Amino acid sequence: MEFQHKSVLLQETIDGLSIRPDGIYVDGTLGGGGHSLEVCRRLGPKGSIIGIDQDAAAIEAAGIRLKDFGEKVTIVRSNYCDMKSRLHELGIDKVDGIILDLGVSSYQLDTAKRGFSYREDAPLDMRMDTRQKMTARDIVNDYEEKELYRVIRDYGEDKFAKNIARHIVIERGRAPIETTGQLTEIVRRAIPMKFQKKSGHPAKRTFQAIRIELNRELEVLRESLDDMIELLTPGGRLCIITFHSLEDRIVKSAFKKNEHPCTCPSDFPVCVCGKVSKGSIVTKKPILPDEEELKENSRAKSAKLRIFERA
Repeated sequence: MEFQHKSVLLQETIDGLSIRPDGIYVDGTLGGGGHSLEVCRRLGPKGSIIGIDQDAAAIEAAGIRLKDFGEKVTIVRSNYCDMKSRLHELGIDKVDGIILDLGVSSYQLDTAKRGFSYREDAPLDMRMDTRQKMTARDIVNDYEEKELYRVIRDYGEDKFAKNIARHIVIERGRAPIETTGQLTEIVRRAIPMKFQKKSGHPAKRTFQAIRIELNRELEVLRESLDDMIELLTPGGRLCIITFHSLEDRIVKSAFKKNEHPCTCPSDFPVCVCGKVSKGSIVTKKPILPDEEELKENSRAKSAKLRIFERA
């Protein structure tokens, strides 16, 4: 299957980067190269972009899409949490802008064998990086019931998390749970029918939760934001697109902390902690997709773009 992914909030992100023709940019979630392509089109002879992704299919697709830009483009197979060290290996200490387009790509969702979708029956996988040994099957079959409950409650924000976890444990006691279809049916039986009619597909939150846990998505994001802000040159911008409230809260909190890092009590007449602002939040409220984009791409519905500019 060809790697296809429609970049969400594309023009808003590119505008938000405030691209300098001779600048150095990083696309930390390269995907099919949609955002990177638009950056490349705005770069001059001395400008460059480094694309980072952990998905082999994305790397291949982006390489084809960006091949006409030659040496302007460097593609690295890695997780964006290793951005600082990967850039150091390339002899780069500072960059003029960074893009993160978080979550799962359309290609990953639509390729049944990747095991991300609750709408197709396939082996339970959900790895964003197929070099990783652990899969969703391991979480579903090996986690203790209280750990499954924690994952589904915290990352899926599902009020039926306890019942879902219990049903999973009961079913795997009979035989291992091997496929997305099996898991979907178990979750369906754990949620009262009257709630299923109101809240969309019953397995959506559980699949999201297991995917986030497996790929350490929130940990990686939380641990990477300060480093990315440090990598920016003065005036450089970090543009992040999130797709659910957990991601958005982490980004919002990190941006606020870097804009106002002072930890002194509010009644202190002057700051004595010595913590200096790293920059400012450009988007006081997140940028959302417009009606036209929502009509063209239903997966843009929950997208939010936040932008931070380095001092």
